[in-house]
Amino acid sequence: MELSDSKVIAADRETVWEALLSPDVLKDCVPGCQEMSGNAEDGFEATVVQKVGPVKATFKGGVTLSDMVAPESLTLTGEGKGGAAGFAKGAARVRLEAGEDGTTVLSYEVEAKVGGKLAQLGSRIIDGFARKMADQFFTRFQEVLEGPAEADGPETETTDDAKKKGWFKRVISG
Repeated sequence: MELSDSKVIAADRETVWEALLSPDVLKDCVPGCQEMSGNAEDGFEATVVQKVGPVKATFKGGVTLSDMVAPESLTLTGEGKGGAAGFAKGAARVRLEAGEDGTTVLSYEVEAKVGGKLAQLGSRIIDGFARKMADQFFTRFQEVLEGPAEADGPETETTDDAKKKGWFKRVISG
C-alpha cells in the first residue's frame, strides 16, 4: 500500500525539522501510541494499541530515522509486532520545503505492509486503515506545531487536548 500527500505548516523548516526528531512530538502524533522512548540517532521504541477491523492488538516495535538531510528530508521507518495479530511495517519519506510567509510545505510518501491475521482482513480494510493512520499522524503533527484550527467557530476549547495543541512551537519559540 502506497500513498502520498502534503500539508502546509505554519512554522519555519527548522522548527518542523526539530519536531520530527522529538520523541514527545512523535508520541503525541502516532495514533494509539502508549509509550515512546529513544532519540533520533539511535531510534525510538514504541508501544501502540490499534484496532484494525475486528482485530485489536498492542504493537511493540521501533522507529528509525534515516536518509537525514537537515532540514530538508528524512525517512521514518517503523516495524511493530502485535503477537497473534501479526506485524506491521511502514516507511514515510518526508520532504520539507520553505513555503511563503515563513510556512513549511511537508510532503510525504508512505508505504505500509502487514502480515499475520491482519493480512487476512483484505487489502481494502488494510489500505483504508493505513491511509487513516498516515492522515491522523500528519494532521496531529500539524496541530502540535500550529495549535488548533482558527475556523472551529466561537466555542473555546478548554480540554487538556486543546492545551496540548501547538505546545511544541510555544516551547521552542518561548
